[in-house]
Amino acid sequence: MLAKLGFQPPPYSLRTRRPATMPRSIPGVLAATLFCLSGLPATAQELRLRHDLEGPALQALSTLTVRFNDQQKGKGRIQLESLPPPAERRHLPQLALLDIAESREFFDTLPRFLPLHELPKASGEKLEFRGIFPQVADAADDAAGRLQALPLGLSLPVLYVNRRMLAAAGVDTAKPPSTWWELQEVAGKLYDSGVKCPLTSSDFSWLHLENLSSQHGQPVVLRQPNAERLMVNSLVNVKHIALLASWQKSRYFHYSAGREGESRFLAGECAMLTGNSSLFAEARRRGLDTGIHALPHYDDVHGASPADILPDGASLWVLAGLKKDQLQVAARFMRFLLLPENQRDWVKATTYLPMTPAAIDALRAAEAFPANLLAAAQKRLAMPSKNSLRPRLGGARERLRAILGEEILPVWNADRPAKEALDLTVQRANATLPPARGR
Repeated sequence: MLAKLGFQPPPYSLRTRRPATMPRSIPGVLAATLFCLSGLPATAQELRLRHDLEGPALQALSTLTVRFNDQQKGKGRIQLESLPPPAERRHLPQLALLDIAESREFFDTLPRFLPLHELPKASGEKLEFRGIFPQVADAADDAAGRLQALPLGLSLPVLYVNRRMLAAAGVDTAKPPSTWWELQEVAGKLYDSGVKCPLTSSDFSWLHLENLSSQHGQPVVLRQPNAERLMVNSLVNVKHIALLASWQKSRYFHYSAGREGESRFLAGECAMLTGNSSLFAEARRRGLDTGIHALPHYDDVHGASPADILPDGASLWVLAGLKKDQLQVAARFMRFLLLPENQRDWVKATTYLPMTPAAIDALRAAEAFPANLLAAAQKRLAMPSKNSLRPRLGGARERLRAILGEEILPVWNADRPAKEALDLTVQRANATLPPARGR
């Protein structure tokens, strides 16, 4: 996927998707255990894994790391490292759990990575990736379909509803809205019942441009011989932003920048949220009566395919320049994370996507994941990859999202038409896209 994006062994880095309000602390028992591990023999190979996790996701990764280290019996271990202050980022880790948009913030530099498909040969360790779901692998592969990193922290775009608030407004929670027109009716009922924020969103560009395009058969980027050009100002995109603008005016929809919408939904301020599937773990932890449903679509658009949504999120990278004994520890850790029982525990705690069919089976047997989300994930992730529909923005993706955030603000104030906002976004973002490479 990454070379297709015009991305050379990448600074594949964005923050893992999690609520901004999650606590930062590791439970005392885990912290004490990690401290005790510092007494391992000095000869053990220690690999530092830099991450930006918080709350239950950090606890889950800490638990798996302790389990792995214990099994190694002094033959290597993983030490977690939270994102350090900028002044300290000149010291690179050996592993990094990153998404595609924030490498400079994560590292304050552009380090090189060892493509994951090269790790078995480089380390001499047996490591098999063929069982990974096609759509999961596609989020972190290159133009030849070779895995570049382990897609450990991916999410699907979904619709969340606060069932208590919907029921109080007279909405049948057993029949969630499947189209944007049905969602408009639900939002109207919520507003009429006194709910001040019927609907908000997080990760606006990913959900309301990239996935909207994918669902309705529209390319996000047009591939040309020597360049790639953004195409998020198609008719369906303009129609959708115009509809949301009308909802904003009617108080049905409240625009939230970044992940602010997650906090508003978790606090009970907003009754519905379009967001990423991994938020469900935090909603469940807080005891919210939360329904999680498929992202709505337009049933009046010819050729719409609602299931064509794009997984997105963080992957686990191996940095270049490691010694063979360090690579062996890295390979064993990757193999450990792919075990069904470890995926089960990770996905149960985080609601990130399972990577393999065996993980789906383990989750189903343990009843450790929302049944409807599990079924939707299995159906979607097993589909052959439709790479022509995936964004090919590489390191420019975060730039796109920042530009959209700037250009779309006047739309919510009725000071700019939706088409003009998207045209300006395309014009500015295209100037940042590098020439197409890797073909």
